[in-house]
Amino acid sequence: MIAGLHYSPEPTGNAPYTSGLASGLVQRGVKTKVITGFPHYPEWRRREGYDGWEMSEQIDGVPVRRLNHFVPSNPRGLARLWMEVSFGLRLATARWGRPQTVVLVSPALFSTGLALLRARLTRQKAPVVVWVQDIYSLGMTETGESGAAGARAMRWVESAVLRSADGVVVIHDRFRTYLETHLNVDAARVKVVRNWTHLKPFVLQDRAASRVSLGWNSDDIIVLHAGNMGAKQGLDNVVEAARVVERRGSRVRFVLVGDGNQRPRLEQMAKGSVAISFIDSLPGERFQEALAAADVLLVNELPGVKEMSVPSKLTSYFSAGIPVLAATDAGSVTAAELANAQAGLRVDPGTPEALVAGAEALAADPELSSRLARNGRLFMETTLSENHAVAQYHQYLTHLVAGPHPE
Repeated sequence: MIAGLHYSPEPTGNAPYTSGLASGLVQRGVKTKVITGFPHYPEWRRREGYDGWEMSEQIDGVPVRRLNHFVPSNPRGLARLWMEVSFGLRLATARWGRPQTVVLVSPALFSTGLALLRARLTRQKAPVVVWVQDIYSLGMTETGESGAAGARAMRWVESAVLRSADGVVVIHDRFRTYLETHLNVDAARVKVVRNWTHLKPFVLQDRAASRVSLGWNSDDIIVLHAGNMGAKQGLDNVVEAARVVERRGSRVRFVLVGDGNQRPRLEQMAKGSVAISFIDSLPGERFQEALAAADVLLVNELPGVKEMSVPSKLTSYFSAGIPVLAATDAGSVTAAELANAQAGLRVDPGTPEALVAGAEALAADPELSSRLARNGRLFMETTLSENHAVAQYHQYLTHLVAGPHPE
């Protein structure tokens, strides 16, 4: 049984990985079911067609049971906490049946904690694994969403939840180090399984036609940011970069694809600017077409965000065959990932001039851009393979069922 707040058809965040794991296990003959919430991310609005107290559907051969929960329009502070708690209470009181293993996806941490509590109080025999996609306590510290006392409290909660699990899976070696050194999680309980690209192979047939259909001029330098527009993305930097473009008469054009709780504010900030535009989330191949038709793919992070998450968009970016520009701290997980892949350039976050200069540098050097793009695709094919990741998970979960101790 896999349980988590997010699942397909949500297009971004951890939903594609949870969905990919479930369908991948089913394809390997593993009987798998999912308990999840109603789709709402990244719009922070419940999707049309999903209503009622509870509903069930079948997605890619996986039986999916959805539990209704609170969805905040502004997912911060107490509103976000109540969303997690409301789903966690539904999850903790739902029928689980008799699964051989339980995988709980974090975020949402508090939902995970309530489900773990249920498992312990009911003496659930199946081993319980927590799959950590983001580190909550680091997120609160690095985004400045709480004071020192709040961060300490979150560290205590996160440590307690993860230490009570039979196994913890993290998506990067840096996460494992943090769990061991700061959250006191036993190293023997932690396994690294990398996230993968969830996009199918795609070949852009007519780049010029695609750019016309997207409203992009042939001589524009399109810098595309895809995914959630939230606090940790620090996208004010991109709006300010658009102002720099206008002052300098640059050919750079920023395109932000997706949604998020910061989008209305960003659109208001960008009002009147011709160097930045916003596009709603794109479906399937149209999304891949937009990535492949761009000149540069952008990761933008708030200054100080170093360890809390690995941007899921990087896996999609690497598969697109387009160079990446990352506005991120030099010591961040994102910077390390980009350096390992040798797939892009890094500039300091919160510096609009550097962001524009980085985009212009890539556009001015086609040979460099092509090399970085090839490197990204190679890294995706060799390191971020979905088949390899699901196989690792299958082996790990089988081991947990067979023996009393996780690796």
